[in-house]
Amino acid sequence: MKEHVHFFSQKDVIKKGVELETLGQRGRQANEFAELGFPILPGFIIDSVVASHLAKENVLDAIRAPMKKADAVVEKSYGDPNEPLLIKIVISPNLAISNYPALHNFGLARKTVGGFTRFVGENFAAHEVAFLARGMLKIEERIAELENRDKDLAKIRQRIVAASGVIDEAKPGQKAEAVMASYEAFLPKGFFDDAWGQLDIALKRISHMLDLDDQDDDDTAILIQPMVYGNYGKNSASGAFYTRNVVNGEKRLQGEFFVERFDEIGAEGNDINKIAPKHLKELERIARTLEDRQREIRQIRFTVEKDKLWLIEQRQVMAKSTQADLKLYLDLNQRKVVDDAFVINAIKPGRLNEILHPVVDMASVKKLAGVSGGITGAPGAAIGRVFFTTESLLEAYRVAQQKGEDKRLILCMPATFAEDVKAIEVASGVLSCEGGYSAHASVVARQYGKVSLVKPEMKIRGKKATIGQLTVNEGDFITINVPYYGDPQVWLGKASLIEPDPAESGLFEFIALVKKHMKHFHVRTNADSPRDAALALSFGAEGIGLCRTEHMFFNEKRINVFREMILADSLAEREKALAKLQVMQREDFYGLFKVMAGKDVTIRLLDAPLHEFLPHNEDELESFMSHLNSAKKGGKALSKAEIRARMDGLAEFNPMLGHRGCRIAVSYPEIYAMQTRAVFEAAYKLREEKVDVRPEIMIPIVMNASELRLIVYGKKIEGRTYKGIVDIEEDVRRKLGARALPYRVGTMIELPAAALTAGEIARYSEFFSFGTNDLTQTTLGISRDDFNSFMPDYSTFDLIEGNPFSSLAPPVKELVAMAARRGRMTRPSLEMGLCGEHGANPDNVRFCMDAGLDYVSCSPYSVPIACLAVAQAELERAKA
Repeated sequence: MKEHVHFFSQKDVIKKGVELETLGQRGRQANEFAELGFPILPGFIIDSVVASHLAKENVLDAIRAPMKKADAVVEKSYGDPNEPLLIKIVISPNLAISNYPALHNFGLARKTVGGFTRFVGENFAAHEVAFLARGMLKIEERIAELENRDKDLAKIRQRIVAASGVIDEAKPGQKAEAVMASYEAFLPKGFFDDAWGQLDIALKRISHMLDLDDQDDDDTAILIQPMVYGNYGKNSASGAFYTRNVVNGEKRLQGEFFVERFDEIGAEGNDINKIAPKHLKELERIARTLEDRQREIRQIRFTVEKDKLWLIEQRQVMAKSTQADLKLYLDLNQRKVVDDAFVINAIKPGRLNEILHPVVDMASVKKLAGVSGGITGAPGAAIGRVFFTTESLLEAYRVAQQKGEDKRLILCMPATFAEDVKAIEVASGVLSCEGGYSAHASVVARQYGKVSLVKPEMKIRGKKATIGQLTVNEGDFITINVPYYGDPQVWLGKASLIEPDPAESGLFEFIALVKKHMKHFHVRTNADSPRDAALALSFGAEGIGLCRTEHMFFNEKRINVFREMILADSLAEREKALAKLQVMQREDFYGLFKVMAGKDVTIRLLDAPLHEFLPHNEDELESFMSHLNSAKKGGKALSKAEIRARMDGLAEFNPMLGHRGCRIAVSYPEIYAMQTRAVFEAAYKLREEKVDVRPEIMIPIVMNASELRLIVYGKKIEGRTYKGIVDIEEDVRRKLGARALPYRVGTMIELPAAALTAGEIARYSEFFSFGTNDLTQTTLGISRDDFNSFMPDYSTFDLIEGNPFSSLAPPVKELVAMAARRGRMTRPSLEMGLCGEHGANPDNVRFCMDAGLDYVSCSPYSVPIACLAVAQAELERAKA
């Protein structure tokens, strides 16, 4: 048997030639630590060849020599009555998870317990005897189970329950000898008589259990190691720490140690970095070595006994932040421990949300009333006073600015619409009860980096909302927590937030590394302002894939001018208002082009139905009338009745499929003409300033090639001329006396009809941008704002897989792939991208790459997520 017993220590590794599989998982780990020169407790392994067959072996004869070696290292002797060495027995299977019990404190027998008590005290010694006995009872219980001895099993379980009451740590003076007497009848005969006899009994009973256990299959070893104690006299301590800070990733030990304590229970801890310098130096060496070897943050338990440091255990850490992992991986990469591919593949794209948005300090919400659940619209955390209308929130924001008060506000509404964008932009977050991930509130919140939560059960009545047991009044502070993983939460009151810092978190460094591996596919952003464009650039965007120009008109200084244009009763009046808007649009596009110098910028011309811009309440109507009266300058003013009549004339039953997008351009060509002139005026102005400008004009909601041809190239019919984009660009260029500027005109493919006729449309379109939000709605016949009302029922019966507004549905994928093929057959140089909210989903990104698209475009805060998904896919392809 001796050849199957293998000794290890900080200076002794298991000799070559031994099959590592025979050592079990814990045995291999112990040997690995020995190879690293860690201050591990010495010990020995009875390998799996004999571990389950010890019944007829002379076990003690085989283990006395390695035990003596262990004695010498820890400077105590097993069985010594004055200062006994105690050991633990670890059952070491090859399985990562096993249900074998912890077995500690072997060596506590009648002759040795007195010596142990002198060092640790009566109570602790009694407790350790009880712990030893309970471990052995668990072995006896398992044997009875395996032998189907139901009667004995019942008795043993009764004994375990009875034994649990033997020791009460609250009562001082418990004698270890008395505890032994209490357990003696429950354990094998002679168990407490002698330390060596106890070990022989224990090893053979464990071996018998392994022999009976089908789980074993002769691949389980037995590991024996000495035990040390942090409460073993002066200069002793116990502790645990992480190899680096698990929240911010700082390369500094994080944890505590407890002076002259066995563990942390009831003890006051000390910062691990204040431990004795010689121990700190060694712990730091262990931490760095483990991180390099394991390539992850680890938790380490240790004991200092009589000023001698011993590593007890190290294990994986589950509760750690994305930032902590990211900073570790970047550190390893910088030191060439891991390559770029490892770092890129080590982070799941969705985890980046955690370092892009604030998170709640959970310690600050312990006393706050709250509710859980809801649908994630946009991840992050937000605190603010609640307001139930755009008008009331904007007024509160204005007052807070004037008075220097807290400007954090939460918009709480059943649902939001285009006119509410201005409130979402200044709010910290949005709480709604209609729609879901693809609802208007969610989409806009993601674009502006705000938090959005949909609570379908929320009831809003006037200036009060009820969410479960919470009642929220206007002006109350609430805290919203919308994690990427896990249930969202709402608390009544103010919590504390941990704000993101992309530079400190390592995000910028990570993005730079990721982009090195994005060679064949890129990511653009959806942005309507220079601020958002600049943010997206810092996050890795390669241009703008979607500028929603309708969002630009909701500014309070513009909205009434736009309404004036919509409600004009003559072309002359409309063009007068458009002239004012053109100046504003030129400034908008100038800012975007300048920020995105050298990169493509796709400007989508007006898409939203006109009625969305009209007054929606009495206050807005009064504001508009005041604007009109001022604009008339003494002329005849319109009455409320006349304005309402014109507004009613623009109302539609189904505006999503009504008078919007290119259809507005057909009826009112002067609107698109204004926007087109503004695009080129801004572009030519920047070129004069030596700025590289790359404009792309995108026409939305096209259903056939004829529409696109009209808008791009114009048309002359009897008595009327429709000027196309090409003609307008020539007029601007001629007026400025400039040489031609390269630009492209393309379309959104967001209707099944457009996808089916993509080959025809590509004759007039230099690029396709798949608007998969509307394409999903029109393909499946599902409203993104209403589908949550019935989707749970569909999920119950497995009628649809996942959320089609998050993951592209198979029919939508088929239309995109078909349109891409047909478009490229007509125009091989056709550039194609996807600009719906699907663009940041890693699965959708892979599909777009496979379908032959060139990019995806998503909100600024989703750009790093999409970039990471692209890099992971490209690395996978390169490997294949």
